[in-house]
Amino acid sequence: MKQNFFLSMVITSTLIISSYACNTANTENKANTDSTETAATDNTSNTAMDNTLSEAEKKEGFKLLFDGKTTNGWRTYQNKTADSWSVKDGIFYCKGDPTNKSDMRSDMITTDQFENFDLSVDWKISPKGNSGIIYLATEEFPAAYLSGPEYQMIDDINFPEKLEDWQKTGANYAMNPAPDAAPNPVGEWNTTRIVVNKGHVEHWLNGKKIVEYEIGSEEWKKNKMNGKWKDAKGYGLAKKGHIALQDHGSEAWFKNIKIKEL
Repeated sequence: MKQNFFLSMVITSTLIISSYACNTANTENKANTDSTETAATDNTSNTAMDNTLSEAEKKEGFKLLFDGKTTNGWRTYQNKTADSWSVKDGIFYCKGDPTNKSDMRSDMITTDQFENFDLSVDWKISPKGNSGIIYLATEEFPAAYLSGPEYQMIDDINFPEKLEDWQKTGANYAMNPAPDAAPNPVGEWNTTRIVVNKGHVEHWLNGKKIVEYEIGSEEWKKNKMNGKWKDAKGYGLAKKGHIALQDHGSEAWFKNIKIKEL
């Protein structure tokens, strides 16, 4: 009798433990499913927020330079014929080509010109890639960089040639290096901010100010005369100009391009 009673208790205990284990597993599976669904929703939400302005940005006076659907507000530099740019899935895309570096390639510039402004751009580049954002650019010369300063964007680690500090990401190209710049790994998005206000210029990367200079200052003149731009007579002289996305023959992606005039 005692043996039967003991056996009955063992069976009952086993059933209770099994039931508890099943319920716990179901709860964990549901939690994992909910977590996955939330992550998917978050990713969709982030994508949906691209190329839009928040209410705060609207109040501050920002406007979109890229609508995520068309090239409205943009054209090729000097209206050159080019087939290297396209818009897809909310991205302004420059296709890479290892051989075609000039024909059918061109920087894309804003149709409008800007003098004092606060510009924000999200971007990423390809492995060994090279690109940039040029500002205060005119169309008097064969290339936009011969007139406007350039915010450099490059694969600092894997670029096939040795890079000087003034060639690395975030630098005012050939003028002011950005030694504290910390770009995200190639293939991941970065956020650039460029502020130009009455000759005072700031370069920001991922929320951190990395370069600051004054156009026309003695230091600026010295850097120009002792560097790459010594023979570029029109470099940095325009008070107002276009913003250009550089086509340097590498793949590059841009989105969330917005500006506030100061």
